[in-house]
Amino acid sequence: MAHADEPAPPPEPPPEPSRRRALSIGFGVLAAPVIAAAAHQSITASAGGTNVRSNLTLVAPAAAGGGWDAFQREMQQAMRSNSLVGNVQVVNIPGAGGTIALGSVAQLDQPNTLMVGGTGQIAAQIQFDTASVISDVTPIARVVEEYALVTVPAESPYEDLDALVEGWAADPAQLAWTGGGSFDQLVMTDLALAAGIDPGQTTYIPSDGGGEAIQALLNGTAQATAGGFADMYPQIESGRLRGLGVVAPEPLDGIDIPTLVDLGYDVTLTNWRAMFAPPVVDEDQVAELELLLEEAVATPEWKDAVARNYWEEVPLGSADLAQYVTEETERIAALFEEIRG
Repeated sequence: MAHADEPAPPPEPPPEPSRRRALSIGFGVLAAPVIAAAAHQSITASAGGTNVRSNLTLVAPAAAGGGWDAFQREMQQAMRSNSLVGNVQVVNIPGAGGTIALGSVAQLDQPNTLMVGGTGQIAAQIQFDTASVISDVTPIARVVEEYALVTVPAESPYEDLDALVEGWAADPAQLAWTGGGSFDQLVMTDLALAAGIDPGQTTYIPSDGGGEAIQALLNGTAQATAGGFADMYPQIESGRLRGLGVVAPEPLDGIDIPTLVDLGYDVTLTNWRAMFAPPVVDEDQVAELELLLEEAVATPEWKDAVARNYWEEVPLGSADLAQYVTEETERIAALFEEIRG
């Protein structure tokens, strides 16, 4: 596995949010060549051959424990349990919102690697203007998407989404939002635009994952989030948080929370997850990788994973996925323009 460990800084007062982001981005830029070199070595060592049915490397472009990692671990289990591949390994390559892994996979000269990617990587490549972009790798198939939940603390004075929007519009800087990644901020931005609020005037406090975002809500640091369903819904069921709206095109079965569309806000941005291969793959190899994924997602193990993680299956093949990625890149770039003002 390839990991980047940042040396502990000397004690000093916490930097302002904008400076904290600048520091983290700066470290990512400096560390990127070292991480990329180690990542390439990790992938090459784990592959051990080029036949996708004999040896397959699943790349999670983040550290263990996150959404991308969970996706690849579930995929590995489905493939192993049903003997779809002789040897399948997961390699974690964290850094720069998934773009370190992106650059590593783009340089591989062997076809038997599948990296999960999606909305988060596109957001990172735009936000940080990275050298590696998602068009550098070959789209194989979109698999699932995860929806966001607009959520407030259970004791919040905002009983519904309209009340939250009204309070937000009255003083955007005073109603602080939080989120566990670039995607959460994009959803907040999309909602702001739909509600006629300037997202550039909104206070946004970035959190390191869904758990930290939940704590920010519970301790009063932030008043609202648009976090991932898998993180937020269990907290709603426990009574700690209140769900005001699901960011999904259609109501979710068994979930008694309206969609933002049903509430009058045209916001449907989803955190989709797709598989990408190195650019060296030929047409036959793309077809074989697509077939392998079709077999994997048809297994009972994968169906169980979809239910447990609150995912929605949204299959899309290689040819259509390429166009979809182009459209999503344009859409996300436009949202970042609104954030930057």
